[in-house]
Amino acid sequence: MKELKQITVIGLGLLGGSISLAALRAFPGLKTVGFTHRPSTRRKARQLAVASEVSADLKASVANADIVILATPISAFEEIFSQIGNALPKGCIVTDVGSTKVLPHRWAKKTLPKTVCYVGSHPIAGSEQRGVEVARDDLFDNALCILTATPKTNRLAVQTLKKFWSAIGCSVKLMSPARHDRILANISHLPHITAVSLVNAGNSEDLKHAGKGFIDTTRIASSPVNIWVDVLLTNAGNITKGIDRITAELAKLKKAIKTADGRQIEKLLEAARKKRNELIDYKMKNKEIIS
Repeated sequence: MKELKQITVIGLGLLGGSISLAALRAFPGLKTVGFTHRPSTRRKARQLAVASEVSADLKASVANADIVILATPISAFEEIFSQIGNALPKGCIVTDVGSTKVLPHRWAKKTLPKTVCYVGSHPIAGSEQRGVEVARDDLFDNALCILTATPKTNRLAVQTLKKFWSAIGCSVKLMSPARHDRILANISHLPHITAVSLVNAGNSEDLKHAGKGFIDTTRIASSPVNIWVDVLLTNAGNITKGIDRITAELAKLKKAIKTADGRQIEKLLEAARKKRNELIDYKMKNKEIIS
């Protein structure tokens, strides 16, 4: 990887601010430039020293960047690509941290100049919290980052980003945008809408009696609404297929409970318990979670 002199992060929330802080920790001498259109966020970012420089000028912020990282809601990507296109230096790598990838790849191909390289990035890290004030430099330690590429994606750009994300703490996997969106629908987007549905199905007074299990299960329902509207709309096909699978599983349980079929209930519960235990063993073996 060539020596990085500057990265620019567009969007200084939890993810954007944490990327800048983690990069400052990992790359001595690196300049990080953060852009946000909100004056209040710029003030907080400067007070917290989240970046080497916090800019109010989008084009100026990317003019000398080796890597530009979009950390805004997905719906803003196409417009940002259009705005920064003629300001990007030749050879610049553009990426993002969005939870869906098929549409960003399409927008980048249509909008960005051919003198720059686009690669999708999705660091699977974060929380239901939001705002630059919760950014931290260890957010990506032991996290998985998925890079997405097409057959025409510049391979040197992919390798550069692989080394970048590895340096700030991630393990990295590469896949196609379509495969990414299918997998993430199942392991991220469906759990989110399931948590939302579980909360919405409850009576407010009844929910006051909820214990830790319910709180843990529904934690992600507290995530920023605007971000998740974008995620659901940009991966609609995969998510709706997933909803069909979930409702089919619920229908099996419903039928077994209604007919007092204890053996079928036990079978379904045991299948889930075994599958989840295998998942936990895999994650612990690969040090993606710690016991």
